[in-house]
Amino acid sequence: MGSAEVSPQMAFARFVRQAIDEAREERGWTVADLASHTGVGRSTVFRWLAGDWQDYPELAKVRGFCAALDLPVAAAFRALGLPDAGPSPLRHGRDDSPVEADVRVILQRLADPTVPAEEKHHIRDLLRYLARRPIRRAG
Repeated sequence: MGSAEVSPQMAFARFVRQAIDEAREERGWTVADLASHTGVGRSTVFRWLAGDWQDYPELAKVRGFCAALDLPVAAAFRALGLPDAGPSPLRHGRDDSPVEADVRVILQRLADPTVPAEEKHHIRDLLRYLARRPIRRAG
């Protein structure tokens, strides 16, 4: 296969397959057990395994999956082709800018399993809207 670039879908599928294999060997978990412990539905797990997604997997689900399996989130993010663990690059400096602090709070809310799914959906919708909105410059 040489040095051909691997798609994020295939790299993440490999990561998920390895995690599932380890959970089966070390904990005796089935995919159903994995779904109940990680909060990631079986159909989502199977989509991840098949590389069957266009938009990136919900990062909160990826974090929950990794946390339940004691896996480094950074490894999952690298497989997805994302910067290490989402908010971690924002933690390097001591004097966070207000924007970095706001982004960190948003990412924490999205990763927090106690935040209702409906609220996370609203946050994502608003972020998508803001990302597509034309930039108006003063002057």
